Amino acid sequence: MTNERKGPWTVLSKKDVYDNPWIRLTHHEVLTPAQTPGIYGLIHYKNIAIGVVPIDSEGHTYLVGQYRFPLGAYSWEIPEGGGAHGVDPLQSAARELREETGLVAGHWRKILECDLSNSVSDERAVAYVAWGLTQGEAEPEATEDLAVRRVPLAEAFRMVSAGEIRDALSVLSLQAVQILQLQGKLDPRDPA
Repeated sequence: MTNERKGPWTVLSKKDVYDNPWIRLTHHEVLTPAQTPGIYGLIHYKNIAIGVVPIDSEGHTYLVGQYRFPLGAYSWEIPEGGGAHGVDPLQSAARELREETGLVAGHWRKILECDLSNSVSDERAVAYVAWGLTQGEAEPEATEDLAVRRVPLAEAFRMVSAGEIRDALSVLSLQAVQILQLQGKLDPRDPA
């Protein structure tokens, strides 16, 4: 018996039921806050979710399209991926941007830091806006079959509103950029 307290919850026992390089699933036998027996499954993410909204000098951004296995559907998203815990998230963001689009940014600004799904997972996310872009060669991972689209920032905002962009990190990041723009704190030519 563990009898470990987690806020108002009591963990009676826990057992790792699945583990791979990206996630670990742990089954917990618990006493709920009402002190009734229950269970809780927790997905631990071994990386931080990283996202980038690159904006070029003409006010366009870059979206990455790919088939998402868990959804069984194609998805348009901002450039994103995972960054190892203990590594500066900005370093991971620069790597993801370069790998997926070939873009290298001269300037960065953090626009978002959040928990993505706090009911069953501990996944954290960090997102940036990037500008001062230069184009290089994309280097996607072997598991990625990506398409890249350059669209006006306003088109990306429209795609979010229309439900054409549904990925949570992309939606949150693009809405954060849109709010900055509406507040006059984001000039697409120089988002500093």
